[in-house]
Amino acid sequence: MTKPENSPENFEAALAELESIVAKMEAGQLSLEDSLAAYRRGSTLLQYCQTKLKDAEQQIEILESGTLKNWTPDVE
Repeated sequence: MTKPENSPENFEAALAELESIVAKMEAGQLSLEDSLAAYRRGSTLLQYCQTKLKDAEQQIEILESGTLKNWTPDVE
């Protein structure tokens, strides 16, 4: 399966682009049309990042459930 043309390479690239969009919007230097386009792109990037984080969290939970157990010291 191929990625859509404007899909980020990875989580870090998506986060960097999202931070750049936020900075531009906060600076107030974008036209209304550019602001709307940036907002749309930012929403897409945010959803991508949230999905990647959720996937990573699920993988960690699976790994922990298979290998890690709570440790209680034996007190004598």
